[in-house]
Amino acid sequence: MSDASAQSPNSPSDLQRRYKEFLDLMPLTITLAGLPVSEPGRYFTEEQIETRIFAVRHAFKAARTLVRELISR
Repeated sequence: MSDASAQSPNSPSDLQRRYKEFLDLMPLTITLAGLPVSEPGRYFTEEQIETRIFAVRHAFKAARTLVRELISR
């Protein structure tokens, strides 16, 4: 009988791997998102934060796709 937790997408080792991938791609993600920083003492509105989240999500997907494409060659 095989260990089902080793194949689970939410196993501790898989979560750790995905977290490391996320952190490794963060500099590229932020660069691709091209978002400006806030001015000192000024905060983003809830709507601005949602817009930035959307941009970061798409930039992360693009960064992950780019890196996977480049390392698979």
